[in-house]
Amino acid sequence: MTHVIRNGTEAQEVARKLAASFAEQAAVRDSERRLPEAELADLSDSGLLGVTVPARFGGAAVEVSVLAEVFRTLATADGSLAQIPHSHFVFLEALRLQGTEEQQERFFAAALAGARFANAQAERGGRTAADDATTLRRRPEGGYRLDGEKFYSTGALFADWLVVRAVLADEAPSAPVAGGPASTPTPKAVAFVRRDTPGVTVQDDWAGMGQRTTASGTVLLDGVLVDEDQVVPYTPIFARPTTYGARAQVLHAALDVGIARGALDAAVVQVGRARPWFEAGVGRAAEEPLLVQQAGELEILVRGAEALLREAAAAIDAAEADLTDDSTARASVATAVAKVAGARAAVEVSSALFELGGTRSAAEPLNLSRYWRDARTHTLHDPTRWKVQHVGRWLLSGTPPPRHGQL
Repeated sequence: MTHVIRNGTEAQEVARKLAASFAEQAAVRDSERRLPEAELADLSDSGLLGVTVPARFGGAAVEVSVLAEVFRTLATADGSLAQIPHSHFVFLEALRLQGTEEQQERFFAAALAGARFANAQAERGGRTAADDATTLRRRPEGGYRLDGEKFYSTGALFADWLVVRAVLADEAPSAPVAGGPASTPTPKAVAFVRRDTPGVTVQDDWAGMGQRTTASGTVLLDGVLVDEDQVVPYTPIFARPTTYGARAQVLHAALDVGIARGALDAAVVQVGRARPWFEAGVGRAAEEPLLVQQAGELEILVRGAEALLREAAAAIDAAEADLTDDSTARASVATAVAKVAGARAAVEVSSALFELGGTRSAAEPLNLSRYWRDARTHTLHDPTRWKVQHVGRWLLSGTPPPRHGQL
């Protein structure tokens, strides 16, 4: 039976215990591309998947600062496994913001019972990553028909429910959104579809160099019948001040920061096993002055990223207590800063791990390359160069960042 977590303190304690368990076979899972089905069952049973459910529906309604720490903790153990529930929490937030009372009762109850929700968002065919060709078309007899093809659908292979972003093909273009694109795109919605629904095919075809066990494969949707009460409006989320994008991005930042800490922890272990360089004249590698200097610099880098992550999460919590254009813009800027810092730390530390650990740390059976491969792959999720641009514009001219799910 699925445990129900009652508060943030308990959520963080459960995350620490799960992380310790997940770390035991993380290197082997990555090396053999062994999908973490048993570990995800433990995640469901733990109650963590229900921690953001509002209190009136029986959940702990934990703050973003708690949720970000949960993700950071899990990612120190296994960056792939920790990424799988990312979209679960993002789309539960979409449900909270736009779902009807009946939809919230239904799907929040499922989350509390351990059900897993996965994304089917990204597409390859559009001019940009924001373009969707997947459609929801109204049927004369009621409900919708869902057709399309999605890629990078992290966690879909393990999900109970797929949350599919699609264009509402029969609706007129919406009015321009303040802070959003200048165009007036056709409205979008998300459809909550059971993975075993006829017409749904989930392919295990993800072949990335990193994040190897996220099963971020392809989802094919061919004439999938969707009831009216399975569809939640998506476009209206961005018509008013919102932290929706910042919430999604701060969890990505938490994954990067967790990978960075995990890599540095692994480096410390390898230093303990390494031989000192003969010119240092010391008995242990940990006493080499140059190695000590580099280790200190990396610890400062990681601690800085951890602090910026906490600051961003706190800014989101503050904005959600008082949603205004200014508070949500500040939350997005703080999140952009944390995401850039986390990405830099993850890539740098996971590479420097081998400099600290020496030649022996490159032995294939240790599979320490997974930290760099996971970092390099996950940090490509959305370009940090644009986040730096938004931070600079905010600093120099007070230009608020745009409202979309990537900031």
